[in-house]
Amino acid sequence: MKVKKAVFPVAGLGTRFLPATKSSPKEMLSLIDKPLVHYVVEEAVSSGIEQILFVTGRGKRSLEDYFDISFELESQLSEKGKTAELSEVRKIAEMVKIFYVRQKRALGLGHAILCAREFVGDEPFAVLLGDDIIDADPPCLAQLIDVYHACQSTVLALKQVPSECISAYGCVRVNRRTECAYEIVDMVEKPKREEAPSDLAIIGRYILTPDIFPILEYQEPGKGGEIQLTDAVRQLLSEKSVYGCRFAGTHHDCGNKLGFLQATVDMALKRKEFNGSFTAYLKQRLEEYENHQAPRRVEQ
Repeated sequence: MKVKKAVFPVAGLGTRFLPATKSSPKEMLSLIDKPLVHYVVEEAVSSGIEQILFVTGRGKRSLEDYFDISFELESQLSEKGKTAELSEVRKIAEMVKIFYVRQKRALGLGHAILCAREFVGDEPFAVLLGDDIIDADPPCLAQLIDVYHACQSTVLALKQVPSECISAYGCVRVNRRTECAYEIVDMVEKPKREEAPSDLAIIGRYILTPDIFPILEYQEPGKGGEIQLTDAVRQLLSEKSVYGCRFAGTHHDCGNKLGFLQATVDMALKRKEFNGSFTAYLKQRLEEYENHQAPRRVEQ
């Protein structure tokens, strides 16, 4: 069955970016000239997704407004003859069919996925986290969908990470690599460095099947007192095969400040509109910084 639906859990408070996220959703932080979530929606659409459900919470109205039609703005752009800007704005509202549901209590990622049960029905579906920006061709989600079509089972995006960073992720143990992906045999949410089963981390892209919903419905809270998706998929392992796709592409964890800065630099370096000027600026600033930091020579 074709993967046509995607779920975006966007109800989080984004506390790591306070005070910027005090009145604006983390997913709406601008990466150059587009919000983070815009990049992820583009990835979903480029991967063949036809319908998206945002699982939102309080204070997320600006996200809904962003993907809506803006009559006043479009009218002003039209009157001023700004046709390129008008076309760009209109494309946002026409990208894909978008639906919304509220996660009324902050009970974790697993609970957010459970909120999408009626939207999903009996179809396989994608889950994309809005602060994981993945620059890949073909898109990361498309790579996962290819694995799903080959394996017809749950697929998780995997990335090899340094051991000192593994505690920030869900982590998997793999048995063997099949023709299309890794076969996952165990997983744990945010393990301590010395307890991690491997250096393969789960990144914010998933292809799930409706088999996950009965598990999530009765899932006990796990790490952080939340209903963890990793725990539910781990339970699913006793009944179904689960696979991991070590995707090709560059991943930016924009859920933390350093990852956000790195993504901004990488994306800017690729922009043709800057015509190398940003690269030249960075080189100049690095040279100035290195010269400034260089130790002073002591005259003998």
